[in-house]
Amino acid sequence: MQTTADMQTTEIDQEIRNFLVNNFLFGKAEALDDNAALLGGVIDSTGVIELVMFLQEKFAITIEDEEIAVPDNFESLKNVVAFVERKVHARG
Repeated sequence: MQTTADMQTTEIDQEIRNFLVNNFLFGKAEALDDNAALLGGVIDSTGVIELVMFLQEKFAITIEDEEIAVPDNFESLKNVVAFVERKVHARG
């Protein structure tokens, strides 16, 4: 069985992409651009909370309030994937 620490960037991307598409874009995957702004475009402030809860549960990571406040971490799908990847690999 694969652990979250063994996940590759593409797998992390797919999990997050699926969550966003299914929970915020009504299944319309084409509406999600890797570099487009998530906040305001795809999710609102409540959506950020839902996304953080999903990320913590799915990838067994802890996201601190200060990390949510850093614009780069949640600015786009690409940034979220990179942030999660750093957290997963830092955890070991």
